[in-house]
Formats: sequence, C-alpha cells, structure tokens
Amino acid sequence: MSIHSIVDIPGVYAASATNAEAGTGCTVVVCPTGATGAVDVRGGAPATRETDLLRPEETVQTLNCVVLSGGSAYGLAASCGAAEELERNGIGLNVGVGVVPIVSSACVFDLACGSADVRPDGRMGADAVRRALGREETTLSLGNVGAGAGCTVGKLCGPARCMKSGLGESIATHGGLVCGAVAAVNACGNVVDPRTGDQIAGVLSPTLDSIMTPEEAWDDASASMPLRTNTTISCVVTNARLTKAQATKVAQMSADAYAHAIRPTHTTNDGDTIFVMATGEVEAPVDLVGVTSTRALEDAIVSAALHARGAYGLKAACDLAG
Repeated sequence: MSIHSIVDIPGVYAASATNAEAGTGCTVVVCPTGATGAVDVRGGAPATRETDLLRPEETVQTLNCVVLSGGSAYGLAASCGAAEELERNGIGLNVGVGVVPIVSSACVFDLACGSADVRPDGRMGADAVRRALGREETTLSLGNVGAGAGCTVGKLCGPARCMKSGLGESIATHGGLVCGAVAAVNACGNVVDPRTGDQIAGVLSPTLDSIMTPEEAWDDASASMPLRTNTTISCVVTNARLTKAQATKVAQMSADAYAHAIRPTHTTNDGDTIFVMATGEVEAPVDLVGVTSTRALEDAIVSAALHARGAYGLKAACDLAG
C-alpha cells in the first residue's frame, strides 16, 4: 500500500473544518482504537488541553484524537466538540457507564487574520471529526485550511511585514516504518528549507518584495516581536510500536525539526507543541522512529509555507518572484 498522507496509515483518520472568511479552523487526527500518545512542549506561551495525561507516568495508555486549532485559547472549545462526536460514535476509554474519548489539543493565535471574534467552537470540532471518520478527505487538504487557515510567519518586524503560512503535511518511511507529520505553522521566525538553506517565507523587507534573514530582521529598527501570538503545533503519526516513554522521546527528537526549518524557534512568544500518536503495528528502534519523524516534520513545516496562498492582505511564498 502506498502511503502519501497520514490518512493512508491504517487506523488513522484526519480532516479539517475551515471558516475561510474568518481565517480560522481546526484539524483533527483520530485513532478510533487508540494510539500510544505523547507530547513535547517547548514554546513559552502554549494553549493546550490534556498534555499532563500524556506523561509516561500517568495511567491512561491510549490517545483517541489530537485537535490542532486556531482561535488561541478560545479554540480549545473545538476539542470539546470533537470529544462529544467521538462519544456519539462509541470511541473512547470504556469507563463502565460509557466511554470517555481521550482528546489532546493545542491552538495557534490566528485572531489577527480574518475576524478576531470568530473562533473554532464545539460545532467545528465535531464537524472535523465527522469529516474524518467519513473519510471525506482522501488526502489531507493543505494550505489555508483547518488549523492553518489563519497562520502567518516572520513576525520579528511586526504584523505588517509577515507572510501567510498554513497547514502542511509530509510522510517519511524506512522499510515498513511509516512516520507522517501534520503541522500548523504560525511561527514568529522564518520558514527555511533545511536541505538547501533557502528561505521560503518570513519577514518581508521594507519594500515587501524579498525575505530578510532573521539576523537582518533583528537589526531592523522596526523590529517589534508581537507578544505571545506565535506557535507551531504538530502531530506526528507513526505505525511504530512504542511505549509512552518511547513516544515521548520521539516527540522530543522531532522537536529538532522546528530548529532545522524555523529560525528562530522556541522563543518566549511561541507556544510550540508536538504530539505523537503511535498505532503499534511495526517494531522499530526508537531512535530510527525519532529520526524518521524529524524528517517528516521538517518537510511538513516547509509544506505549510509552500501550500499557503496570499490572503487577508498578506503575501505567501507563491507570490514572491523566484
């Protein structure tokens, strides 16, 4: 079976719900039978749900859904709708009197795009889960959709010179091992192709026709990093068989992708978060899973910038010559 998207991985479902006019949305990754879950949070300003539960020492062993959402902290409401829709489908931890879906979530700040007073809510989260379980996206939609609808990058010099980013995805394999990554890239820094060093999207020059390096942006007199309005949130999905401790190590290793493809990253004004979901089909060394996941996440970050389209008065990578 050819794997081109995380929705091609057996037992994995994913889809987005988008309000394009408001510039916001959410993206869900669902494992109905449960996956081994983990998380790594490195940014200084995260907006998250159910991350403590994913620690290796905690007793819940499976994760049913990851919700990546816009709306800043308001967007956490989407995960409540996602959980309710999963419950309606009988998906979750059996607690004797019913099921409790295990849903973790992280949000990006996208209130500056579109409408600041429109955020992902329970209905949007439920809609994304319905679309995922119904296989409405045979390949996950990318760019200005879902959690990427209002994403921007390159904000070291303020919002007037940032660029549009979005939702990205990539798959990396090694033999029978599959690692997929989906990322909503709303970083303070620039997106860089780690293989070539080329800057793909970031801080625009004062003439708005080229991308400045982070060093040039730091020295720019207008440099003014917006406080706590940046975050890259991701979900890595692998068919590897991992314990929670091993999945946590994979999440930690995957964070290297942020450093490779976003400059600067993990700043005090980013809420960078990476979830891992392991479906347990293939035996593979933990370090190999970590390296392969890192490669997938690097390419997903680049994909987010390349698939974005100019919107809300902002340019995207496709709008720059060359």
